[in-house]
Amino acid sequence: MTTAPASLPRPSALLGDDFFEGFLASRSEPSWLTERRRAAFTAAKSLPWPTLRDEEWRRTDIRAFKPEAFVGVTPGTPSDTVRAEVEAAVNELRGHYGLGIARTNAGTPVRVGEADLGGAVFLDLETAVREHGDLLEKRLSTSIVDPAADVLSALHAAYWTTGVFLYVPKGVRVETPLFSLVASAGEGVLDLDHTIVIVEEEGEASLVRELRSFGREGRAGLHLGAVELAVADRAKLQFVDLQAWDDATWHFSRERAEISAGGSIQWTVGALGSRLSKVNQEVALTGERAQAQVNGVIFATGRRHLAYFTRQDHQAPHTTSDLLYKGGLNDASRVVWKGMIRVEKDAQRTDAYQKNDSLILSEAARADSIPGLEIEANDVRCTHGATAGPVDEEMVFYLQARGIDRETAVRLIVEGFFANVYDRISLEPVRETLRRAVAEKLELGGSSNSSPTSEA
Repeated sequence: MTTAPASLPRPSALLGDDFFEGFLASRSEPSWLTERRRAAFTAAKSLPWPTLRDEEWRRTDIRAFKPEAFVGVTPGTPSDTVRAEVEAAVNELRGHYGLGIARTNAGTPVRVGEADLGGAVFLDLETAVREHGDLLEKRLSTSIVDPAADVLSALHAAYWTTGVFLYVPKGVRVETPLFSLVASAGEGVLDLDHTIVIVEEEGEASLVRELRSFGREGRAGLHLGAVELAVADRAKLQFVDLQAWDDATWHFSRERAEISAGGSIQWTVGALGSRLSKVNQEVALTGERAQAQVNGVIFATGRRHLAYFTRQDHQAPHTTSDLLYKGGLNDASRVVWKGMIRVEKDAQRTDAYQKNDSLILSEAARADSIPGLEIEANDVRCTHGATAGPVDEEMVFYLQARGIDRETAVRLIVEGFFANVYDRISLEPVRETLRRAVAEKLELGGSSNSSPTSEA
């Protein structure tokens, strides 16, 4: 894969009118997209920078975040070793899923593998804007994710440069699971990846997205991302988002799905890396009998800070949502999960469930779990809960009494802890990827997950 120079300057320049106009002039995009970028840019200039005084950010400290370290730096050409590692990752994904799009940093996206899509469109986002603007105009950066939700979202909407577009026409069933690989290599990397999926009536598709670092050696990186998923009447979507950045990457993303009448989504999140992550994940059930299942696997080591805010927004009657997040914490890591079930006045007969369980493997680790309900309807069934605690010593003793050493006993207990969320995931390769990743982190412990070397 080729790598193109990054051209984004310091954040102060990002908010400058001259630079923004120059950026637009370089893009050669349709007028509707240009106007949306302008609106996002205007919002970014007026929005404040997050601080600990903001409710949403008071448990996520980004004072050590130095945005200027990630812009105006040209990613170096990946070494032969990095190229080989990326190629191996692509081949592994192709073996599991058949067809995908992969890219390294600002490099040209490469389509990998073969599959019969039955009329569906699966392209990198820049190409899709040129060739399928009519499909994107109604949805991109406007009706699903709010580009003015905060300053980071607005900057993403103004300056996104790459991403993936999947469009499934009415009645089309894409049999082959698809994949997208975003591979980050080099220092000072700023990545602005945007994923958008539109599944029309009675369509079906599966997409696995992986975010991974290669050959960074502790050098800082930044990802500002967005995910927009639109599931029409009686359509089905499986979407998997696996975040496996290294421990020097800052990760900010706003992600939302809209599910229409009779539609369904299974959305699986794997949060396995980064120095700090702040992700907003929402499902909006906008049509009667829409369904959403959300699965989350979080494992934090070293001094990683992973913050995931989830929202299940029931806007129509007879809708169902089921969210289960499981987290494991080791060393001095911290996980923040804040969930909200929102039931609108007209969403009678809603059935909603949310649960977050955290297993704390170190005295220095900390888990903040905050479930919430906002209910305006009077005929609903809503349940929420959260637990956090260490490994049960009685279970460890039981296994040791049968000849199993303590380290193996703890590993078996942790694997069992995550088992029920694994069992909910439909795609077998995803289950195995998550199992393997958690097992590797347990094997490594804190030895290779020390505090990031960079203060950026």
